[in-house]
Amino acid sequence: MCTNIVYEWLKTLQLPQYAQSFVDNGYDDLEVCKQIGDPDLDAIGVAVPHHRRRIHEAVRRLREADETAAGLYFTLEPQP
Repeated sequence: MCTNIVYEWLKTLQLPQYAQSFVDNGYDDLEVCKQIGDPDLDAIGVAVPHHRRRIHEAVRRLREADETAAGLYFTLEPQP
């Protein structure tokens, strides 16, 4: 299995065993992972209740980080 951002994310959650299932089910990017719900975890094969809670909490943090960053932007303008 190749190393990607989802694998690294799951590794930080101490759940790397699900990385291949995530990728096989189309969750190969954190943007896609932000949409994960219970039916998705069923399809991926995450059945252990505390693993599900850990993933749900991590998804919530990803969404919150998105909301915080959404208000930030910058533009590049040429210097005079």
